[in-house]
Amino acid sequence: MMEARKKVAFYTLGCKLNFSETSTIARSFQDEGFDRVDFEDPADIYVINTCSVTENADKQFKQMVRKALKKNDKAFVAAVGCYAQLKPEELAAVDGVDLVLGATEKFKITDYINDLSKNDMGEVHSCEISEADFYVGSYSIGDRTRAFLKVQDGCDYKCTYCTIPLARGISRSDTLENVLKNAAEISAQNIREIVLTGVNIGDYGKGEFGNKKHEHTFYELVQELDKVEGIERLRISSIEPNLLKNETIEFVSKSRTFVPHFHIPLQSGSNDILKLMRRRYLREVYTERVNKIREVMPHACIGVDVIVGFPGETDAHFLETYNFLNEMDISYLHVFTYSERDNTPAATMDGTVPNNVRAKRSKMLRGLSVKKRRAFYEGQLGTTRTVLFESENREGYIHGFTENYVKVKMHWNPELVNTLHEVNLISIDDDGMVKAEFVNKPEVFDAGIINAFETLLA
Repeated sequence: MMEARKKVAFYTLGCKLNFSETSTIARSFQDEGFDRVDFEDPADIYVINTCSVTENADKQFKQMVRKALKKNDKAFVAAVGCYAQLKPEELAAVDGVDLVLGATEKFKITDYINDLSKNDMGEVHSCEISEADFYVGSYSIGDRTRAFLKVQDGCDYKCTYCTIPLARGISRSDTLENVLKNAAEISAQNIREIVLTGVNIGDYGKGEFGNKKHEHTFYELVQELDKVEGIERLRISSIEPNLLKNETIEFVSKSRTFVPHFHIPLQSGSNDILKLMRRRYLREVYTERVNKIREVMPHACIGVDVIVGFPGETDAHFLETYNFLNEMDISYLHVFTYSERDNTPAATMDGTVPNNVRAKRSKMLRGLSVKKRRAFYEGQLGTTRTVLFESENREGYIHGFTENYVKVKMHWNPELVNTLHEVNLISIDDDGMVKAEFVNKPEVFDAGIINAFETLLA
């Protein structure tokens, strides 16, 4: 009698980069004869890709371990990712964890899965982060309407609050040839949109062939990707303001495939705090970048990362940030409440901000984000945009994003999933999403009606 194939499930905490790597790790399991199932389903192995950017991500990991073991209390649980590199022994001690793999080991996980017996204590295989000096390419397929394509890993910056260089190592890049090959593979899978991701993607080209010099630049990468046949949309994920050059902004404004959407970390609107953070720019540079985008792409969406409650941030510093963002023509904020991370300079700095003050400042900026997004959406009403529809039916509606990242809702029709359509943006609903109408009635509606009749007649 043939032995049943083992089932493996995955859960990803954190960033788009983690999603791309989880997908690549999942394909390695499928190549070894495992069946991938949803994390909500019973599985023989659960792999959790961890994050260590915030305190909450650490807590979430423990919750996901408990959730997995409720589905199958004999399941083998493996932890990979940033938290697994930074604190392997701590993860190994979590009840139910059997295997912990660090930065260089995670892509060889199937080599470590020989015996699926539960362990009393998690087995740890983790390297010194200085050994994480080689590049492993990855991309996500099959998880979402869009794909995340990793082009770069690691970071040489020394921001005082950040553990990512400790978790992922030095800055290094995929070869341009391999990025283009992966992009072509993704486009062949009928995926309409690719999001470029990495730790510091503006640093692309460094370490491309195992050395520290730049073989190519991010601008050159963007130019070459724009030529790949079959790709309909390319989106740049988070990019540092000092690395987002005017030539890239101008190219995107005329590009065939790159969409007018930028996510640019600010972290603070106070130059005093930016210096304490050891960021590589001052707020004046940020203003220049936003103004340049608005000059060539008035309709572009501009997202901002900001941290509140950094050590030494006084009320005056915070108001500098608030007023700076309030006056800036940006579209939305991702607000992070500062949390102390071990082995970072910021954790030992003077001027600790009380947690209740951090929470209050975070709430104020989240409120500003709602206001900014609403104003951006209102500015888009009456325009014609192209929407890529997602795959979920949410209470009778299908959602999608325009090229400039306006979230649109329309009545559910499964024929619309993973299709692009021109729409007129007409109004903002109570839930903050934009209602739209088709410029031209799609043929899929006729197909949908025919399918419905065929179902009734069957």
